[in-house]
Amino acid sequence: MSTQAVEKVNTANGKLVTDKGSTTIADVVVQKVAGLAAREIRGVHALGGGATRALSALRDRIPGATASAGQGVSVEVGEKQAAVDLELVVEYGVPIADLAKSVRTNVITAIEQITGLEVVEVNINVNDVHIPSDSEGDEQPETARVQ
Repeated sequence: MSTQAVEKVNTANGKLVTDKGSTTIADVVVQKVAGLAAREIRGVHALGGGATRALSALRDRIPGATASAGQGVSVEVGEKQAAVDLELVVEYGVPIADLAKSVRTNVITAIEQITGLEVVEVNINVNDVHIPSDSEGDEQPETARVQ
C-alpha cells in the first residue's frame, strides 16, 4: 500500500474511506444503533419526549405497527464523525449521573464498533422520571355498580 493510501485511510478513521472506495452511513442507521444501545441500559424506561411517547402509545394499539428504534434520538452524521442527542425517561431511584455515563459509553461504543464513525458527542436530556404505580401491570377489571 502506498504512503498516500495509508494517509487517506488514517484520516477516515481507518475504516470508511480506502483507496478502493468509500462507505457512507445514513443518519437513520446511526439513529437506530444509538436508540437500541440506549435502551440496553438498565434504568432507561423510554426514549422520547411526551408527544413522541404519546404517538408511540397510539402506534402500539395498531395491529402490525412497531415502535421506531430511533424514537427520542437525533443525530448528525458526517463523513467520519457523528453527534447524538438523546431524550430519556428514567426509572425512579436510578442515579441519573451514573445512568447518563453508562448510556453515553454504550452508545459511543455501539456506534463506533458498528459503523466505524467517530462519535464526537452524546448529549442526554432527561425529560421525565417514570414512577411505577401499584396498579401498573396487575390491573383488575372493575366490578359493575349496577347489575
